[in-house]
Amino acid sequence: MSGSVWPDGARSCVALAFDLDGPTGGAMLDGSLWRSPRHFSLGGYDVHRALPRVLDLLDRFAVPATFFVPARVVEMWPEACRRIADRGHEVAHHGDRHECYWDLTVDEQRAVLSRSQAVFRAVLGAPAVGFRTPSGDWHPETPRLLVEHGITYSSSMRDDERPYRHVVDGVVSELVEIPARVDLDDYAYFAYHRDPDFPKGQDRIAGYRSTLDNWRREFDGHHRAGACLTTIWHPKVSATPGRAIVLERLLEHMTAAGGVWFARCRDVAAWWRSRPAGVAA
Repeated sequence: MSGSVWPDGARSCVALAFDLDGPTGGAMLDGSLWRSPRHFSLGGYDVHRALPRVLDLLDRFAVPATFFVPARVVEMWPEACRRIADRGHEVAHHGDRHECYWDLTVDEQRAVLSRSQAVFRAVLGAPAVGFRTPSGDWHPETPRLLVEHGITYSSSMRDDERPYRHVVDGVVSELVEIPARVDLDDYAYFAYHRDPDFPKGQDRIAGYRSTLDNWRREFDGHHRAGACLTTIWHPKVSATPGRAIVLERLLEHMTAAGGVWFARCRDVAAWWRSRPAGVAA
């Protein structure tokens, strides 16, 4: 990118994002969650231990973040989700039970979105404006359904290092995409756990020093390119006591760089939408 496209002449943008999945996902969808306390206990750790650690870390560095949260988690732990918003962060849509949108019919997607928005209104006082597909992909009709349900941005795709507008029904829409690359997904480094084994076939986690080095270098590259870096972090994965130190060191590195606009995803989308459609970055 040539020149700054970010507010106040910032060189780059960082939109920190966490997926607060709790116990949702495959085990909830297939019912095995209710037959095995192991599944639920990790999801509980996500909210009761890991989330407070993340919120305190964000407070320390005075940086905002976006939390993509399934509606079932909002229902199960409403006070925790309200606490996220009360501390200046964004709570955004992440499915109902962490469904794979590609497998859902249009009517099923519409039902998930409608139910989720109703939960957000009831618990948080307003519908979500942001969306991250739980599975990293979506159905061809998903963008149109997002627009219909008041969603103004997505952070689901992996195809760029800058925001862009989605084409919906052949027209460049107001729906902004904030791509999040897998390089900044903590599941690729830390997700392995036992009982149940996940991911299958993986037998060890990445070294903390090498992970921090990778993430620092990725930030440095984004900063040099004037790009937008968005993370796919999960508190239950990357906010254990030891791994939280990795996040802390990375935030120290990012904030020391200077010229970085730290923003919630909804603010990034609003800024991008304020620029004329089709303007090259």
